[in-house]
Amino acid sequence: MTPVRPRVPGFTVGLVVNPVAGIGGPAGLKGSDGERTQRLALARGASPRAAERAAQAVRALLARRPGTSILTVAGPMGEDSARAAGANPLLVPFAPGDPSEGRDTTAAVEAIREVVDLLLFAGGDGTARDVLDGAPSCPALGVPAGVKVYSGCFALSPATAGVMAAEFADARETAEAEVVDLDEDAYRRGEVGPRLYGTLRVPAVRSRLSGRKLGSAASPGTAEAVAAEVVTRMRPGARYVLGPGATTMAVGRRLGLATTLLGVDVVQDGALVASDVTEKQLLDLVDGRETHAVVSVIGGQGFVLGRGNQQLSPAVLRKIMASGGLVVLATQQKLAGLGGRPLLADTGDPETDALVEGYVPVITGHRESALYRIRPATEEFPA
Repeated sequence: MTPVRPRVPGFTVGLVVNPVAGIGGPAGLKGSDGERTQRLALARGASPRAAERAAQAVRALLARRPGTSILTVAGPMGEDSARAAGANPLLVPFAPGDPSEGRDTTAAVEAIREVVDLLLFAGGDGTARDVLDGAPSCPALGVPAGVKVYSGCFALSPATAGVMAAEFADARETAEAEVVDLDEDAYRRGEVGPRLYGTLRVPAVRSRLSGRKLGSAASPGTAEAVAAEVVTRMRPGARYVLGPGATTMAVGRRLGLATTLLGVDVVQDGALVASDVTEKQLLDLVDGRETHAVVSVIGGQGFVLGRGNQQLSPAVLRKIMASGGLVVLATQQKLAGLGGRPLLADTGDPETDALVEGYVPVITGHRESALYRIRPATEEFPA
């Protein structure tokens, strides 16, 4: 261990990783909070992904700003990711629990906040809350690694976070970004009510931040019109994977089925094949069949893959793209709210992101669609 001095000379970036962030997504658990949820996710075959996503951010940072000092926590809360990215990190004298908890994230921030120029943290909205509780005196930036990323303090992708860190030069060039989160137990029951907890100072580069998720102001009839068009286009014998969201749930209603608001369901020929499935179940359900993934656009952010629908993993998407493809849904209000920005894919696998890239028809109503581009969230800044 390299001992930490009161202030490290030169540009120094703090790194705090929530090792279990995002583990509940592929397992269909709508979040990762709580030891019981994490054990269940592992039992369902899910694997942690936060460490690798943090490493992607550090690689991008060091590639563009060699010589940056990385100050972090021993083990999986940062050191492992930093070393995987080729860094020789400085370690704070702090021993997190095993497994670590939210309070460990808060304590790590408190140990780092006074001696770094910028704090990178990898996780989701719950992690952002824990960082906020640590009252960072320095600017902070989230590396998206959670199941749901509704807060506005996250970069578009891990590589984007690394580039933003590398280009950060002046603590005065910051902006306030909102930290929001959900009650995950209520969320799993289909009760969606994001709550604002506060703000973090982030580098003021709005085009590279994911922005806060915005709800749709469209009338219920608009979603029903979109759903009617989707059902009209369904092909006999083909399977359709309905992703999370109110608009995709309207497709289920149109079919007369009780599908889930926040889960992933599979339908075929007007019947429910499987409900609230995991990634591993999807791999079997789409194997050898014509399959289409029906996904909706996250308002205000533009993501169609990689946020809240991690059951649609790279392995699942490769099978779907080979046999059917994507069916993208959005109300006209949601598309207008993007201000011309493209739709985004962040599956965690650059090859899969490239596979879904391109112009797609977005169904916006009954007999209505708009041609819109999907691009990888890492397009400008490959890791």
